[in-house]
Amino acid sequence: METKPVTYTRILIATDDSECSKKALQHGYGLAKLMESSVALIHVIEPAAPTNYGADPLMGQQPIIIPETTEMQEENSKTMLDEISKGLQDVKEVFTFSRIGNPKQEILTVANEWAADLIIMGTHGRTGFDHFISGSVSESVTRRAPCPVLVVPGKC
Repeated sequence: METKPVTYTRILIATDDSECSKKALQHGYGLAKLMESSVALIHVIEPAAPTNYGADPLMGQQPIIIPETTEMQEENSKTMLDEISKGLQDVKEVFTFSRIGNPKQEILTVANEWAADLIIMGTHGRTGFDHFISGSVSESVTRRAPCPVLVVPGKC
């Protein structure tokens, strides 16, 4: 049986500006340079939950929402992605996606829409109760991805 090397032409790299995602970015950048691939960076903003500051629903008072505005979050996300993309020299082309929503769902949506043939993301490596509470974005994406997923542990 003849084995052909696998090449990736469209690499999607998930980033949240954490140390784990920075390591994933290094791996993705290295692969993209080697394989002359296009790269897409995705950053997902989780919507802020409304916070009750002094509101009393029994008294008919509405919650006062004081999260960072969505517009400000989007602008910060786009600025971060622009800064990262400037550092990705020698790759075929770079696309950026700033999304608001569930990270698991948004990464999968962009992977499908952009026709990624590899997803690269970091993992914090949480276990036990932390894993149960927060879930694992990388685990969920790996289970449902339309293409291979390279998960880079934060400890490497």
